[in-house]
Amino acid sequence: MALLEVEDVTVRFGGLVGLDQLSFAVDEGEICALIGPNGAGKTTFFNVVSRIYPPTQGRITFAGHDLLRTPGHRITDIGVTRTFQNLALFPGLSVLDNVMVGAHSRSRGGFLASAVRLPPMPAQERRLRAQAIALLDLLDLAALADRPAAGLPYGTLKRIELARAIAAEPKLLMLDEPASGLTHSEVAELGELIRRLRDRFELTVVLVEHHMNMVMSISEKIVVMDFGRKIAEGLPAEVAADPAVIEAYLGTTS
Repeated sequence: MALLEVEDVTVRFGGLVGLDQLSFAVDEGEICALIGPNGAGKTTFFNVVSRIYPPTQGRITFAGHDLLRTPGHRITDIGVTRTFQNLALFPGLSVLDNVMVGAHSRSRGGFLASAVRLPPMPAQERRLRAQAIALLDLLDLAALADRPAAGLPYGTLKRIELARAIAAEPKLLMLDEPASGLTHSEVAELGELIRRLRDRFELTVVLVEHHMNMVMSISEKIVVMDFGRKIAEGLPAEVAADPAVIEAYLGTTS
């Protein structure tokens, strides 16, 4: 059953076309990768889903609801979280507090209310803190809980951002180039981690990624984009053999 349905979504920036009648669906529990050359429109699509960019036309349905009628500040409330190409952590906060920002996105008071000890009740704060600590432990980050994010290795910061996104208890987790800047061994570990987290938290995952080994090893569906259009869709083996995909990446079908 499709959790996310994208129908003829088009985005224009003046005379430039960011997305051109993009259509595809992602089934519940699926790991779906969006791939394509730089400028293909992958991050533009993420920004439409997270309500940063309004589409010129088209429809996106999430869990049976019209996502494009949902204000940007309520995207997390309905079960959609994302990471970014460039890390969006708070370097002066501790690792635990960075993850707590995600946890507070689903609380009644929010992070600021907690920081100045306004309602909600302390019991809720203790519960969210315990859940965040358990998540850090799952991602092998517990020993760093009280360390500030500033100065930590890049691969560690990537895992912290992933922990923060999951702390919001999403149904749909959107990962924008999660493997960028990682070493070869870190990329392999990340692929296994994404699969484990999908299974543990019953997530649906959409990722934009350029590391093809990771994409091919963890994805159940791949959507290939070029110049804002979908040029191929299917299983990893099907996409890898598609002449249109080879043309887009290599500039030749021979």
